[in-house]
Amino acid sequence: MSGRPSPRLVLSCEHASHAVPAHLRERFGDDRMQALLASHRGYDLGALALARRLARALEAPLFAGTVTRLVVDLNRSPTNPRVFGAPVRDLDARERAALLRRYHAPHWARVGAHVARVIEAGDLALHVAVHSFTPRLDGHVRRTQIGLLYDPARPLERALCARWKRRLEAVAPHLRVRRNDPYEGRADGLPTALRRVHPADRYVGVELEVNQALLMGPTDARAAVSDALRATLAAVMTPTP
Repeated sequence: MSGRPSPRLVLSCEHASHAVPAHLRERFGDDRMQALLASHRGYDLGALALARRLARALEAPLFAGTVTRLVVDLNRSPTNPRVFGAPVRDLDARERAALLRRYHAPHWARVGAHVARVIEAGDLALHVAVHSFTPRLDGHVRRTQIGLLYDPARPLERALCARWKRRLEAVAPHLRVRRNDPYEGRADGLPTALRRVHPADRYVGVELEVNQALLMGPTDARAAVSDALRATLAAVMTPTP
């Protein structure tokens, strides 16, 4: 990343919480809904702890969601039909709009405002949105352990993720690191929305997806993954000679 504005890291964690607003708790009261809340459908297990470790180690701001994705999905645009979880889709338009105002709009505004300040200061905003994914979905075992999601049409994103992948494979060769897997980096979400606002040479948006098998395992294994991600992210942020 030599010859370019200095990168400044901004971390977010859209699916950090499985909290339910008090006035909606009766919709989540039975055992089935409680189990759903505690599962990968309620939030990204282990993602917030990882994001906090990265934020501390790299001295970066972290913006974390405060509501379960089963109420409002903070990684979908407000006009996406699936921005509301199934348990609340029958709410009337006024109630749904209130949920967007209370949870979705503030999160997007906080992240967006910080990114804008970085760019206005003449720096490069490196936005890493920290997520996790379930090891098995609909009976399919996901082999990827770390996914780096980006827009291939944006050269800095493509180059940074290629470099980050190489670094990860060098320090942790046992990990299966893939780009744009298990999801596509151009899918609807917060980084995609910010790409529409900021030029490709000033905003780099990457979604870091980590297999929950790595984040919910033994303490030493979790620490090893966190350390590998921290060290390699720091390395790719350092300008090359």
